[in-house]
Amino acid sequence: MLLCSTAINYINRQALSVLAPVIAKEFHLSHTGLSDIFGAFQLAYAGTWLIGGILLDVVGARLGLSFAVVWWSIASLLTGFVHSASSLGILRFLLGIGEGFNWPGASKAVAEFFPAEERSVGVAIFDSGSSIGGAVAALCIPWIALQFGWRMAFVFAGLLGFFWLAWWLSVYPADSRTRHGRGPRDLKSWLPALTRRETWAVVIGRSLTDPIWWFYVFWLPQYLSDTRGFSLKQIAAFAWIPFVAADLGNFAGGLISGQLVKRGMPVLRARKCVCIVSCIPMLAGIPAALTANPFYCLGLICISLFGYASWSTMGLTLPSDLFPTEIVGSVTGLSGFAAGLAGTGFTLLVGTLVDHFSYFPAFVLAATAPILATLTVVFLITRTADQHWNFLPPASVQEPV
Repeated sequence: MLLCSTAINYINRQALSVLAPVIAKEFHLSHTGLSDIFGAFQLAYAGTWLIGGILLDVVGARLGLSFAVVWWSIASLLTGFVHSASSLGILRFLLGIGEGFNWPGASKAVAEFFPAEERSVGVAIFDSGSSIGGAVAALCIPWIALQFGWRMAFVFAGLLGFFWLAWWLSVYPADSRTRHGRGPRDLKSWLPALTRRETWAVVIGRSLTDPIWWFYVFWLPQYLSDTRGFSLKQIAAFAWIPFVAADLGNFAGGLISGQLVKRGMPVLRARKCVCIVSCIPMLAGIPAALTANPFYCLGLICISLFGYASWSTMGLTLPSDLFPTEIVGSVTGLSGFAAGLAGTGFTLLVGTLVDHFSYFPAFVLAATAPILATLTVVFLITRTADQHWNFLPPASVQEPV
């Protein structure tokens, strides 16, 4: 269910990216103007990660995700009726508010239902929905736009959420928090996490890696149109492939990490090993921007996204390894908030760079930032992260990982 909600989430947000070449022409948008609209989504998305993570720790995943899906589905539906760039920006902002609930809620559900050796695989499964959703959007959204007009593509994406909602409410246990002994707690219970270096390792690590994903998600179709001369049909034919590579990266990182833990490696060391190795393929983004062959370029972008997705799975798993279940949603939300702000800044920077220079500096930044992110995780997450949390009541303390 979480995989499907994540996929639908990405179909809704990716619709604009896929159709950006068409919409930019209709609304006479420059790259800077387009980045402003992308940035409006990211700003709202970042804020909701923080607030949404706290709220989900109080109301639970069932109610929180139900509300979120209704919100973002309506925002997507209304996008099909916009007639100006300003109204498009407002609706993308509203879309970001709803979509920011998905990852804190999914991470919280994984922390509740999976033991430590299985969490990375659980995260890989639901996080792979982003790659699946991106691939489905790249395949289906252009076809719908070509057949029925670009406005109907947003209507189609918005309707998907209501089908998922009916499934979610019928299957997800209404008393899951009570049944698992994890009810809502005082919101102040997570504040001591701000004093721990492990919290800031997750926050900084994600802030330096998530902008890579946003770069490819928002700008890949436009890059293929601007630099490689792809038409909307060609974007539909090829732009989905990097998302499949990212999907493989999600599972590779999750499965390898899980296997290392099952063979006796400490949990945190296994996560760090995957992060270190995942930096190598992300460097492929630099030659991707330099090659003249568009298909070599796509292949190298696939390698880069494979590495990113493997690293991202670890970044989303670490909060459940390091913190009690009661505050996993809040800590995940905090890291997502910081990463969202960093991604917003990077998205706006890309628009300026492209209008004044080229895409190449953005590719270089996206390829090298993960090295600093990995160093942060390796040196700030220490062995003390495996110890009990003394500021929480004994009943809520997890077993050491």
